[in-house]
Parts: sequence; structure tokens; C-alpha cells
Amino acid sequence: MIACTTITSPLGDLLLVGEDGADGFTLTSLSMPGQKNAPAPHPGWRYTAEPFADVIRRLGAYWAGEPTRFDIPFTPGGTDFQQRVWRALEEIPHGTTTTYGALTAHLRLPRAQTQAVGAAIGANPLLLARACHRVIGADGSMRGYAGGVERKVHLLTHEGALQPALI
Repeated sequence: MIACTTITSPLGDLLLVGEDGADGFTLTSLSMPGQKNAPAPHPGWRYTAEPFADVIRRLGAYWAGEPTRFDIPFTPGGTDFQQRVWRALEEIPHGTTTTYGALTAHLRLPRAQTQAVGAAIGANPLLLARACHRVIGADGSMRGYAGGVERKVHLLTHEGALQPALI
């Protein structure tokens, strides 16, 4: 069974999608309106918030300002390379950032693989839960974010990694 629900957040509505599997219910996608490659609700999906109770609770804590680790069951998905990059995203602490190059080095990949690391980050189906918004350009620029760069700035400001604009 595939289930989904929509919740309201400071970034707009978030679509949560999950599925029953051999290991129980797992989250397959957490997406935002207008997000690149976001799933569209399917008529055969069951609309219910019940299986997402823990995710919704953790999102509420996150928006309340608590550093939240989303150690919830995810459906692995993606290629082996993408999964490796996504696991590294989960290690980036709340309130901090890293660069694409630093993440590439952390993964012990050649610098020439930085673009591939960026592509894997861009394919992350679990925005917020896997903190791809914490990866920025080496010059401090807000490069790419499937949910939109303005949302990336909002998330990093919320986490204290960026200072709020004074204007």
C-alpha cells in the first residue's frame, strides 16, 4: 500500500509519501510544491496521516526550533552512489553547512566527481529529512535546491547557519 498526506509548513504544503514493506511502513518521499521531480499524488494512493505520525511530530519539532534528527525508516531508493551521498547528507549536523567539494572529499571521491555528487544531492527524494539544503557552494553561494533557492535560504536561516537579512 502506498499512502500519502499533506501537511502545512512555513515553506508551504509538504507532501509525504510512504509505503508498506517487509520492514513495516517507510517514508519514500517528502516534497514541496513546485519541487523538481516531486511525485504527484496518484488516485490509487491512500490519503491518511496515521502512518506518518512520527514524521509529522519530528517536523513539528524541527519547525519549533529543536535540532531534529530524522532517524526514521526510509525506503532506500536510488543507485548505490546516490545512497552513499544521501547517507553522508544525514551526517551534516543541524545548524551547519558544508560544501559540495568538502562532501566529495569526505566521501573519498576524486574532485572530478563533485558534479556527480551534486547531481545525487539534487535527486534526493527526502527534502528536510535528508538535509541536502546544508550543502552550499565553496564561495558561500546558495547553489541549487530542488525546492528552490529561497527555501534553502529559509531553512539555513531557521537552523541558524545563516543570519537573517536585516533589510
